[in-house]
Amino acid sequence: MARRSDHTPEALRALILDAAEAIVAADGFAALTARGIAARIGYSAGTIYHLFENLDEVVLHIEARVLERLEAALTALPPTKDPEAGLKALGRSYLAFTRANPKLWGMLFEHALPKGSKTPDWYAERLGRVLAVLERGLQPFFRAEHAAERIRAARVLWASVHGIVSLSVADKLTNVTTESAAALIDDLVTTYVAGLGHRKRR
Repeated sequence: MARRSDHTPEALRALILDAAEAIVAADGFAALTARGIAARIGYSAGTIYHLFENLDEVVLHIEARVLERLEAALTALPPTKDPEAGLKALGRSYLAFTRANPKLWGMLFEHALPKGSKTPDWYAERLGRVLAVLERGLQPFFRAEHAAERIRAARVLWASVHGIVSLSVADKLTNVTTESAAALIDDLVTTYVAGLGHRKRR
């Protein structure tokens, strides 16, 4: 078994996170254990707790990696002059990302911190950057002074798209419709944008 001196603390943290991510990607969040991580990297399970407070902290760092990749996928979309088309593209990109990373994406919603624990600020900032992409996509539909309404709308729309995506990834969408997830996302965006336009005219 390797000794702690074989790697710097920074390198060892990266090894732990890489191993943990590989376990989740292959076998799902339920398969993640400190012993499983240790076996992959050739260290004792106790080594993990020298570098991370607990397994929850390890999971949060993996989740942050997933959110960073999701943000990169969303921001890589080509610009468009049609804001509605841009929102549809964001929804479809989110769908594609979850289909490509189903178990890692699922971990974000399966994992829960112990009752009374506070989500770290750095994690909230990472999640906020993903939601900010959608907030920017909604800018054309709101006046500058209505920023709070735009932020709320971004979360409403994301939660709605998330519902469709969740059913699709779980292969449950066919229980309620014969339409594809992409078609439902497009319809949702069209309807939501029309609603925003109606509110704006009132």
